[in-house]
Amino acid sequence: MSKFPFPQAGSAGSAGSASGPASGAAAVRVGGPVGRTLGSGQVRLVGGLLGRWQRRNADATLPHALAELTRAGNLANFRRLTADNPGRYRGRYPFLDTDVYKTLEGLVSELARGAAGPEAEAFWAESVALIEAAQAPDGYLGTYFQGRDAAKSPWSDLAWGHELYNLGHLIQAAVAAARQLGDGRLLAVARRFADLAVERYGPAGEPLYCGHPEVEMALVELYRETGEPAYLTQARLFVARRGAGRLTHGIFPPSYFQDEVPLRDLPSVTGHAVRMVYLAAGATDLVLEGEAEAPVPLAQLERLWDDMVAAKLYLTGGLGSRHADEAIGDRHELPAERAYAETCAAIGTMQWGWRLFLATGRADVLDVVERVLFNAFAVGTSVDGRAFFYDNPLQRRPDHEQRSGAESGGEPLRRAWFGCPCCPPNIVRWVAQFQDHLAVASASTLTLALYADAELRSAPLDVTARTDYPWEGRVTVTVDRAAEGDRTLALRVPGWARGATAHLNGERVGTGAEPGWLRLTREWAAGDTVVLELPQRVRAVRAHPHNDAARGTLAVLRGPLVYCVEQQDAGAPVDDLLLTAADLPGVREERDETTWGQPVVTLATELAVAPEAAPEPYPEAAPEPAPATAPATTNGTTNGTTNATTSGTTSEAADDEAASDARERVPVRLVPYFLWGNREPGAMRVWLRQF
Repeated sequence: MSKFPFPQAGSAGSAGSASGPASGAAAVRVGGPVGRTLGSGQVRLVGGLLGRWQRRNADATLPHALAELTRAGNLANFRRLTADNPGRYRGRYPFLDTDVYKTLEGLVSELARGAAGPEAEAFWAESVALIEAAQAPDGYLGTYFQGRDAAKSPWSDLAWGHELYNLGHLIQAAVAAARQLGDGRLLAVARRFADLAVERYGPAGEPLYCGHPEVEMALVELYRETGEPAYLTQARLFVARRGAGRLTHGIFPPSYFQDEVPLRDLPSVTGHAVRMVYLAAGATDLVLEGEAEAPVPLAQLERLWDDMVAAKLYLTGGLGSRHADEAIGDRHELPAERAYAETCAAIGTMQWGWRLFLATGRADVLDVVERVLFNAFAVGTSVDGRAFFYDNPLQRRPDHEQRSGAESGGEPLRRAWFGCPCCPPNIVRWVAQFQDHLAVASASTLTLALYADAELRSAPLDVTARTDYPWEGRVTVTVDRAAEGDRTLALRVPGWARGATAHLNGERVGTGAEPGWLRLTREWAAGDTVVLELPQRVRAVRAHPHNDAARGTLAVLRGPLVYCVEQQDAGAPVDDLLLTAADLPGVREERDETTWGQPVVTLATELAVAPEAAPEPYPEAAPEPAPATAPATTNGTTNGTTNATTSGTTSEAADDEAASDARERVPVRLVPYFLWGNREPGAMRVWLRQF
């Protein structure tokens, strides 16, 4: 018997999987070669950083989102469709229904945990009733396109109307409610709408697709829940058709919509960042449901992922370098101060990465998911949970408050809400579902993919994981119950954790048999304990030489966390601070439990300050004198050029070191990037100058 005090999540009737109908919430969760994901009924966060974030989500972010949705009129848009004297649609964008759906999806998880208050329960009841009442007799549901004063007719603008995008988020909220609450009302609404979409755009319908991918993931999940093959077929059709150029492109080119080249032939991730990763996540879902019938081969999806990580992803895991079209830039086009790196793109990247891990078992994919989680995603929410970044740059200049008039270029600090508020509701649902992205299990193996203070139960093993990760690198896993016979416990060893060690019941066990994983197979007993030590060393990294924006700079990391300098923590302007690898031994780790109201590991040091800047913007570079060294020979071959370069470099390095010793040094504190912008506005840098 398991000692778990929390109940198994309920299931609304039968559920479908790739092999046909099955019962129970866990049975329908997405799976792959490494096993099926463990969900809300099998994993519970009990502490640590992720646990605190999840409690903040329930206590602060969710109530804040409910109030803002009510104030902004999102619920009123549904209510007006059944009113005697309906008002006009409130809001600028046609996809504001999704902000309700995304929030409801997160609300479901909090209701299932008993973490939501009476206001949240009332919002759930009112929202479901309004959504049911607003649905048209034929199943259509889109408040922007419904009503006597609708700006456009249904299905008239697939490129920008987001109707199928709306459907996708409705489906995901509905499936969550059916699985976790046993409430099938939204599922009935979602199925009627999905059936209408299949009738209109299915095998016998128009060969079109939505301008914003998302419904593909949702249709696969609806198939898993219901066992209805038409939904899986429709998802395949939408992925296969994209790239045919059938969307009306208007302002932006086809590549913005990933509509220039079919995904199976796309050379690199491109276009609108959120659209790109949502599309790739849906395509990976289809691989998980049977690669032979998937429209995009797994090898292509891996290639796109690897290229993205190598050349288009920021150090923080943020994706998207262009503000004008919220898009991914060229390879190595990664300007720090102009990084868009939308929070929704971070969520989409994690969604894609999780599915790719399920399909491949690759630990390095999880390393990226973890980097996104603790940096590009986490920075989007304030410490109090009630303010948000939409874009997430890696640098803010001292005069950032200046505006061009054409665009803001981002806010100096987080905002409580947005005219296009897609990110905060997305945050609500993702944080509420943290437990769904920690572990997977098969009949014989439990795999801990990401680390948190949590209790987990599965067919092979029930375990308790205790850790203060990512502040500390020790992860202690204790077996609470084990199935009979040999079972495997697999623990991820991050790529940055050089020198990782592990002990089983006090005896050393190896971690290097398989890169990225510690796998222990034995007949387990309650009380068996594995202690994994992941060295949280401070390290500096430089950018790829083709990344012009970060050339000549270094960034500091500790474990999976990227660090930055805020002006209030530096004794000189952040733009004038100099960091070299030689400074690393002098970095001191300090635990701060007061500044942000939670325990935080900061890094203290002293850094040199650059000399006063030249008075002219582009001073002439004086030619360096050639070093007076004799040519050297190797096997009788003259190699004067190489040796001269080496000698000159050594001389310059020595000169720089001597100059650095003579420069003023000031105290500096580096803080985790995800915490920047929670105090007064000021300059910030992730990449610090070397010279």
